[in-house]
Amino acid sequence: MNTRRLGPFTVSEIGLGCMSLSHAYGVPPEPDAAATLLLKALDLGYTHIDSAALYGFGANETLIGRVLKGRRNDFVLASKGGMSRNAQGQREIDGRPESVRRHCEESLSRLQTDVIDLYYLHRWDKRVPVEESVGALSELVATGKIKTIGLSEVSAATIRKAHRIHPLTAVQSEYSLWTRNVEVAVLEACRELGITFVAFSPLARGFLTGKLRDTSAMPPKDIRLGMPRFQADHFPRNLQLLDGVAALAREQGCTMSQLALAWVLAQGTHIVAIPGTTRLDHLEENAGATGITLSQDLTRRLDALVNPSTVSGARYSPAVQAEIDTEELTIESEP
Repeated sequence: MNTRRLGPFTVSEIGLGCMSLSHAYGVPPEPDAAATLLLKALDLGYTHIDSAALYGFGANETLIGRVLKGRRNDFVLASKGGMSRNAQGQREIDGRPESVRRHCEESLSRLQTDVIDLYYLHRWDKRVPVEESVGALSELVATGKIKTIGLSEVSAATIRKAHRIHPLTAVQSEYSLWTRNVEVAVLEACRELGITFVAFSPLARGFLTGKLRDTSAMPPKDIRLGMPRFQADHFPRNLQLLDGVAALAREQGCTMSQLALAWVLAQGTHIVAIPGTTRLDHLEENAGATGITLSQDLTRRLDALVNPSTVSGARYSPAVQAEIDTEELTIESEP
């Protein structure tokens, strides 16, 4: 695959987001199947593997540690802390310095490694000044526990505050044709400060693959069921976008997934993408997006087809949105 810079590292411009191997979308694969996929990713040239303490409440990091410890030098390892399971077994955002340090130690143990290449604050805990959380991360750099620092789902203002405390290597947020919030200010702030932007959910949580057309088949715990765009008030309207995307993909001579990934990468050379998958054929398909060049005309028509004015519904429920610091778009879709 083609490569891009991720701070001091060189990585495949398409990495692997590992969340779906442990929870969130559909039913996670069996451990042996997940192990096969991780190893196949490295064989295909994926050199950026992204996990988090939250994913499966530690199960995802444990999986990666067990399967990939023998190939630790073959990839850049990214994980996240500051959001995990509390004593009551519930998901909790906790950016206190002592918690950040504890989360990192726990991740190191599960990942079976001495150092994490890129360690993110998974969410900014708005009860704690971001400078304090990043200060704890900078101590982890100084002690050799982590090599570089990232933030996730934060605004340009928060990025600048954090960057003054310690240089950031990456900022990670949702970004795809149908989620453009980072275009308000985050992409430009990253470009200006020399920070790599890492796009998660670049396939719109599977929507832009064209394969998800019936939400009734989703299992009850699928997190998309709680997202407005996948609910009955909005999903039928969003489905109307897919035929146009499929036509443009045929014109480009690629799949819908590859078209969507190529669009994300075309938005800036400081951008890398981390789609997730549980299937080997999709893993290979996503890798095939690297190097696709979209013409200005096709890009223009794709932008006109899928954008904040044509997508129906908010990306998160109000409760989840309250946890997010990324700027909101001023152009909202129709109710």
